[in-house]
Amino acid sequence: MTRGRKKFLTSKPFLSFLYRFIRLYSSTFRLKVENEREWMEYRKQGGRVLLCAWHQQFFSAIRHFQGYRKFNPSLMISGSSDGEIIAGVAGRSGWNPVRGSSSKGGKEALRRMIECLWKSGVAGHIVDGPKGPAGQVKAGVIRLANAADAAIFPFYAFADRAWYFNSWDRFFLPKPFATVVLSFGKMIKFTPADDPNRFESYRLHLEQTMIPELRVPHQRIGEIEKIKSLPVISSIL
Repeated sequence: MTRGRKKFLTSKPFLSFLYRFIRLYSSTFRLKVENEREWMEYRKQGGRVLLCAWHQQFFSAIRHFQGYRKFNPSLMISGSSDGEIIAGVAGRSGWNPVRGSSSKGGKEALRRMIECLWKSGVAGHIVDGPKGPAGQVKAGVIRLANAADAAIFPFYAFADRAWYFNSWDRFFLPKPFATVVLSFGKMIKFTPADDPNRFESYRLHLEQTMIPELRVPHQRIGEIEKIKSLPVISSIL
């Protein structure tokens, strides 16, 4: 990305335009939300909630998740130039962007995410971001949940009509007026684990729980090998 292009794409006027465009575009969706009550009740009772998703599916939730701004939620976002654009949209949606990733600034970002989750009680996490491999849950989500004593609630997005990009995650964009379903999974609560084998069993359990909800055009993937065989090309975001 050239310096001039970066300056334009990360400028306040452009980010404000992009945020409004996403809201307008998403307003055309015929949105259905399933199983949202469980995590909200858990938070209401004093529990801490970590909402987890696959990278390919986060766009569909942006407009609806603005309604969670009352929780002052946080979200870890890559420190890259692309991440700066996403952070600009997230901040305008009422989410607190914490910059960093597994490849750069991860330890400090994880520490700040833990602090934010302890304080507000709600955070989001992209389990295979920022650049995959697709369908592979990274260890950071387990560390975050354990350190903040938080319950994990997976969420998934589905659209009956969508464009699928030739990106590492097969990122999908629902078409205008598509029926979009946001579905929350059952609560997953892990006890703290110092043993590496037990920790890895937690990571695999979450991965195996979420992997059936990865999607390719017209179907769920269901098997990690299928998405890992897709072309690995730079993400659109």
